[in-house]
Amino acid sequence: MKKGSIKELNAVQHQELMHSLKARFVKHMDRHKGLQWDAVEKKLEMSPHKLWSLNQMEETGGEPDVVEQEPKTGSFIFYDCAAETPKKRRSICYDGKALEARKEFKPATSAIEMANAMGIEILTEEQYRKLQGLGHFDTKTSSWLKTPEEIRKLGGALFGDHRFGGVFIYHNGAQSYYAGRGFRSWLSI
Repeated sequence: MKKGSIKELNAVQHQELMHSLKARFVKHMDRHKGLQWDAVEKKLEMSPHKLWSLNQMEETGGEPDVVEQEPKTGSFIFYDCAAETPKKRRSICYDGKALEARKEFKPATSAIEMANAMGIEILTEEQYRKLQGLGHFDTKTSSWLKTPEEIRKLGGALFGDHRFGGVFIYHNGAQSYYAGRGFRSWLSI
């Protein structure tokens, strides 16, 4: 999402998103022990521009859910909690520089560009491991992760998955892309 532009949901989109978020919140109470939906809902209603981004997470198959509340700010943190990397965010390389470097068979976009357009952030390795502590995610797919600049400068990018009962973090050329690799995101509200 471009800075300065505010995108908001219409009434039907708003209602559908709130219904989905509440149903997921109630179904997966183990992800956010001690948190109450009423407090989350109140914070969501105060942030219409963030609701648009949350809806983008939902529409691309992320199944966003609350995973924690920041103690200092009171903000709620949403992660993509779909069992596999979101379907509508796959077959993309890591960032715009990697996309530009591809001479042929270019994917439509990159993970970083797509996340920016949606107003969300890609999970870091630490966040990804935290997510994996809430269940088993990416058992058949993998997800690009926010890559440290020193690795990116050398042409690489990180991704993670869950295989053989464990969480694995790997590296690949940032320009690579696969049908089973996308990205997971987070949003603070």
